[in-house]
Amino acid sequence: MATKKASAKKQLKTSKSELLQLYRDMLLIRRFEEKAGQLYGMGLIAGFCHLYIGQEAVVVGMRAAMKDGDQMITGYRDHGHMLACGMEARGVMAELTGREGGYSRGKGGSMHMFSTDKKFYGGHGIVGAQVPLGAGLGFANKYLENGAVSTAYFGDGAANQGQVYETFNMAELWDLPVVFVIENNQYAMGTSVARASAQTELYKRGISFGIEGHQIDGMDVLAVKEAGATALKHARDGNGPMILEMKTYRYRGHSMSDPAKYRTRDEVNEVRHDRDPLDAVKARLEKEGWADTDSLKAMDKEIKAIVADSAEFAQTSPEPDPSELWTDVLLPVEA
Repeated sequence: MATKKASAKKQLKTSKSELLQLYRDMLLIRRFEEKAGQLYGMGLIAGFCHLYIGQEAVVVGMRAAMKDGDQMITGYRDHGHMLACGMEARGVMAELTGREGGYSRGKGGSMHMFSTDKKFYGGHGIVGAQVPLGAGLGFANKYLENGAVSTAYFGDGAANQGQVYETFNMAELWDLPVVFVIENNQYAMGTSVARASAQTELYKRGISFGIEGHQIDGMDVLAVKEAGATALKHARDGNGPMILEMKTYRYRGHSMSDPAKYRTRDEVNEVRHDRDPLDAVKARLEKEGWADTDSLKAMDKEIKAIVADSAEFAQTSPEPDPSELWTDVLLPVEA
């Protein structure tokens, strides 16, 4: 069973249409999350709100490698995953503001949105809880022989949870079609990986179970797509699970209430300047002659209009009727 660390940087093959689409998808997530942060600051979003800014290449690259029918499940930093699945910005933003037009009709909020139509199974607030659920999706796929693969996303903090290793054991034992995507953004809440993990190369966490693992540059959307395609084929062909550790970085705090004093501003600025996933794609587009400043500005304007519309919808959509408290809830059976 081989494990592999990220190799030296190489320029991967792509096309104009593919790269423009990847850039657009990442830009939508970036602008959406920026607007969500603004609405939170205005008091229009309550509770917890974990932004995905900086990590866009992970979910966009993985999604580009997935096939129709493949599922996605993740933790609470989930807005980017929803948008990458094709869930509408209006419905996601309305759920953030607790409105009737949201994907969970205003009852789930930031961390608990679902779309069975888009094969997105949450948004989960309990650290690591989505990992065994993701394996459960894989078990269903194998039982139904439908050829689908489940992708279960979790962070470097969740990688230390016991239920994750119980899941690794069962997934390998039963050859489940699951790809475990570790979004290693360097900080679990307010603690760096080096302070919390004895083994900091998280792609090696499956060695004792015989699960192959790879470490990927999670700031390179094409590298993510390439690795994702390999892992998904591995699982789809009946070879069991695979672990992909995506080395990425979040620019904002763990949540909107986190001042992120555990790292320096210089560190964040250095990553933004040298490794930003959107800037890298933008530079490639311009280098290849596939886009210029004016066309990229036009795309940004279009994306901002979509996000502004979602914010307007989120503020004007009515709040749920009080009767909604009793819908989609399992109640005890009276004796």
